Amino acid sequence: MTDQEKTGLGNYFVANYPPFSAWNIDGLRDAHAALAAPPRPDTPLGLYLHIPFCRKRCKFCYFRVYTDKNARDVEVYLDALLREIELYRATPFARDRKLHYVYFGGGTPSYLSATQLGGLFERVQALFPWHDAAEVTFECEPGTLQQHKLEALKAAGVTRLSLGVENFSDKILESNGRAHLSPEIFRAYQWARDLHFTQINIDLIAGMVGETWDNWRDCVQKTIDLAPESVTVYQMELPYNTVFSKELHNVTASPLPLAAGSAVRADHVVDPDTVADWPTKRAWVDYAFAEMAKAGYTVSSAYTMVRDPEKTKFVYRDALWHGADMMGTGVASFGHVSGVHVQNLDRWEDYTERLQKGELPLGRALKVAPNQLLRRELMLQLKTGRLQPDYFRAKFGTDILGTFAEDFGQLQNDGFLTLANGNIELTRAGLLQVDRILPAFFEAEHRGARYT
Repeated sequence: MTDQEKTGLGNYFVANYPPFSAWNIDGLRDAHAALAAPPRPDTPLGLYLHIPFCRKRCKFCYFRVYTDKNARDVEVYLDALLREIELYRATPFARDRKLHYVYFGGGTPSYLSATQLGGLFERVQALFPWHDAAEVTFECEPGTLQQHKLEALKAAGVTRLSLGVENFSDKILESNGRAHLSPEIFRAYQWARDLHFTQINIDLIAGMVGETWDNWRDCVQKTIDLAPESVTVYQMELPYNTVFSKELHNVTASPLPLAAGSAVRADHVVDPDTVADWPTKRAWVDYAFAEMAKAGYTVSSAYTMVRDPEKTKFVYRDALWHGADMMGTGVASFGHVSGVHVQNLDRWEDYTERLQKGELPLGRALKVAPNQLLRRELMLQLKTGRLQPDYFRAKFGTDILGTFAEDFGQLQNDGFLTLANGNIELTRAGLLQVDRILPAFFEAEHRGARYT
């Protein structure tokens, strides 16, 4: 395979624009000014809560997570998190607003005990009630769930439960550092189904180390048999600062042989030649989507399939992709306030100490120019497989068909999208590698720059 099609080090998934590497401490002045002013009219507001605790660190994980914290540490963190939300509530930016969506992410939110969750829910809702929110999402690692914990989530008003299944093979789960095993998946799923959550989502990852065609087919079939309301399929990448990426970086010119029947070297270091390339991962995602389509699922985005598009929505995703505000709370969290990107301090000590001083723990920020806001929404909404030019004309006063005619034309020539009667739609090939083609819409200064 060519170097371009190998799974190399670095980020592939485009989650925001401008790239995070463009955010800096100088932007904090604009962030504080935005928080001190009334919000933009008719802009939805969301709340993201980062719960950074995990039983184990997955070998492909690059998020800010901790596996060594005790019960007292957890309480200290939750107190800090609530203090941060209090500080947001006191700002002119958020003071009189209702929540459109809530998202508990991680890390592993389900790592918390039912008692801890109950206390957290009660204290958050005293500041920002979410009974009228369009969506409340809670991420779960199957092995951390018990029936009474799920009952607490249901009682608190969680509407979308996202199960981080990733794979159904115990061997692959263990090789990639996942904490749960397959029996826990089925047990947790049945408990959740019995409690009648509005939407259960299952996450899969195509290309985990050790994946094979036979196993992937089995994973897809097991997912279809469970019949969740939605399925999200990501393609494995190797961002910097993961266990796998560090191992790949340090592989010597004369690596040890692979352990028998494994994708891992005899010294338990992943071998670069065994990591699935991008064409293979795209083929696996294509197969999964095709099989789910046969089972009655519909494409919702480049990564998601839903059983009933009229009932199953992704409010958090779609709100962000259409320019919503979001209070990103917790260590290293990302947010957006009135046209300014923000990220919190990314070290535990810095985060908690700043809050002990009664200050929001912002670490870096970037005021986004109107043209960049347009590009951001164009790229993120393209992940749904289609763009509506009238939307951009009404919101930004821009004819994207004319402004980006050359870019759209090139992608059409490459077979990644179609232009007909004013409609912009990705082809199947474009949908499968949308993150690879999005940099075509980056400004020149951001092309080739490190994403994070």
